[in-house]
Amino acid sequence: MDRKDIKSLFPQELEAELAALGQPKFRAKQIFSWLHEKRVTSFAEMTNIPASLRTVLEENYYINTLKIVRRLESKLDGTVKYLYELKDKNCVEAVLMKYKHGNSLCISTQVGCRMGCKFCASTLAGLVRCLEPSEMLDEIYTAVGDSGERVDSVVLMGIGEPLDNYDNVLRFLRLLSMPEGYNLSLRHLSLSTCGLVDKIDRLAEENLGLTLSISLHAPNDAIRSQTMPVNQRWGVDELMRSCRNYFAKTGRRISFEYALIDGVNDEPVHAKELASRLKGMPAHVNLIPVNPVKERGFKRGSRQKIENFQHQLQKLGVNATIRRELGADINAACGQLRREYMSEEEEEQC
Repeated sequence: MDRKDIKSLFPQELEAELAALGQPKFRAKQIFSWLHEKRVTSFAEMTNIPASLRTVLEENYYINTLKIVRRLESKLDGTVKYLYELKDKNCVEAVLMKYKHGNSLCISTQVGCRMGCKFCASTLAGLVRCLEPSEMLDEIYTAVGDSGERVDSVVLMGIGEPLDNYDNVLRFLRLLSMPEGYNLSLRHLSLSTCGLVDKIDRLAEENLGLTLSISLHAPNDAIRSQTMPVNQRWGVDELMRSCRNYFAKTGRRISFEYALIDGVNDEPVHAKELASRLKGMPAHVNLIPVNPVKERGFKRGSRQKIENFQHQLQKLGVNATIRRELGADINAACGQLRREYMSEEEEEQC
């Protein structure tokens, strides 16, 4: 019999599981606390649980853990990039960023990605599988254990498309925000999506209070379809409708990610068109100098060109900032460390 992932269970589900084993309800609260507050890695550490029950738990459940296989720390700003090994030997990345207002962790939601965005290293080998709720939680728990510091905010912007793993991500969010667990307010969480309109509309109905971040990267269908296959399913007009609906339902301002690619989407005409798209919408545009991916050949423009694009948006009434580049000396861009590690593993096996 396959053992169940106990860390992905809600307290009420844990109560039901324990009731089936003839155990009182209060044991569920104790076990949940061991998993999510004390963050133990074995049932043997649950010292207020009877030894006989610990044996039964060991036989029927497992406690997920991650292994840090690489840890790179920036000498410039203290950013830490983790490469985690999962129980099936697949790997994902997370990045711990330190700000004056607290620590932020960017986590992955899938092993690989099937969205096919042309400027992203994460999608080059396609989707391997989705992460379980416990695995996403453990990206946070492992970083906290390694750093000795609390993670104050979380960004779902690592490897994978969060809304392509909708049910597991939603369960992760609810577990993460539980007062009995890590107790992180979802107002301190940002979810980034390339624009799965049907899932954005579902998320709006959840009204979780999180910040929605849209990977837009182009002001029109012609350019966006060249770099983002998802645009062939939902065009920019339909995506904007969904974003306006999200704001109407939640009252939360939307952030738009815009990777500036030299000669592709970073000219003054593109800034003007982008501003027109966002007119009347409470929005923030996060301008990102594109990270070079050798398999793609995209390049970033000069710093002056990037700043000119920002200033033009601001003149047109759009709140726009240029993303601060952290961890530049450790290649902190998403997906690149995993690809390097996979290539090394393949060479060792030859």
